[in-house]
Amino acid sequence: MEVVTGEVVDGKVVVEGGNLPEGAKVTVVLENDEKHSLTDEQREFLLRSVEQANRGQVVDGWELLREIQTAR
Repeated sequence: MEVVTGEVVDGKVVVEGGNLPEGAKVTVVLENDEKHSLTDEQREFLLRSVEQANRGQVVDGWELLREIQTAR
């Protein structure tokens, strides 16, 4: 997994620092405003969680919500 940032230009996500490989699967987290933005720590926690899920290491949904709340 790799983390890249970018912005929307003409309705398309433009990635900073170059192009992604053709056919790459991506996940986009849209930060609409300060109230719903992630801190750097929350973003890192989310990415670690995705990596764990990809390895099959999952937890109950309610437990995940408690962990996210604690990470704030």
